[in-house]
Amino acid sequence: MVKWALLLTLTVVCLGGFARAQDNYEIQVYGSETVAPGNTMVELHSNYTIEGRDHVLDGVNPTNHALHETVEITQGLTPWSELGFYIFTSSRSGQGIQWVGDHIRPRVRAPESWQVPVGLSLSTEFGYQRAAFSADTWTLELRPIIDKQVGRWYASFNPTVDKSFHGAGEKLGWEFSPNVKVSYDFTKKISGGLEYYGGFGPIGDFDSFHDQQQQFFPVIDLNVSPKWEINFGVGIGPTAGTDHLIFKTIVGRRFSWGRGRDSTR
Repeated sequence: MVKWALLLTLTVVCLGGFARAQDNYEIQVYGSETVAPGNTMVELHSNYTIEGRDHVLDGVNPTNHALHETVEITQGLTPWSELGFYIFTSSRSGQGIQWVGDHIRPRVRAPESWQVPVGLSLSTEFGYQRAAFSADTWTLELRPIIDKQVGRWYASFNPTVDKSFHGAGEKLGWEFSPNVKVSYDFTKKISGGLEYYGGFGPIGDFDSFHDQQQQFFPVIDLNVSPKWEINFGVGIGPTAGTDHLIFKTIVGRRFSWGRGRDSTR
C-alpha cells in the first residue's frame, strides 16, 4: 500500500510539476538515477557567459564574461536515495573568485522493484545565494525527473516547482520552467543531443515572451568510463531575459568506498 502511495505521489508531481529555469551555476538536465550507497560523486560545473548582461540589475552583478564554477558532492545513502551539496563561486575581471552560496539536495527515486516503465525520481534543493549574485537569496526547488533510454535514444524531462522565501520573487509564488534533454548514442563512448531550459515566470501570470528565459544547448556527452561523467555544450538564449551565449562543461568522478552498486545510465 505504501509502495503504491509513493508511486502515485511521484507520478502526480512529475506530470503536474512546474519550475523556474536554473541559474548559470549548474546547467544540467537531471537523470533519474541516484548515486549508489557506498559511492560518492564529485562534479565540477564550469559555465562561462560569453555574451550576457553587462550592467547591475536589482543589485545583482553583471553576468557578461563571468565564470561560474560549482562544486557538487553527492553521497549515495540507500539504493533509492542520495544527498547532494553545492558550493557556488563566481569570478569576473577585477573581482577575483567570490563565494556565491551553498545548497543542499536530497533525492529519492522509484526503485527497480516497482517495475515502473520509466525512470522516476524527485529532487529537493534548498539553500542560500548572496544578494549580489541572486535577487532571491533563500530558495526551495522541487524537481521531478522522468527519463527513458530506448535503444540509442535517451530523453529526460525535468519539470520543477521553485519558490523564493527571501528576495525580489518572494511574493510571486511558484514559478514554472520545463527542462528537457534528448540525446543519441553515436558510439558507446560519444553521445550528442539538445538540452532546453525555459523560465516562464510565476504560475498563472507568465512573463511576456520577451522577458522569459529560453536557452538551447547543443551538447556532447563522453562516456569514457562508468566512473566519469563529461558533458559540454554551447547555449544560445534568444530572449532579452536570457544570457545570449554561454559555454558550459561538467566533469564528474565517481568514487566507491565499499560494495555499493556502481550505478550509471
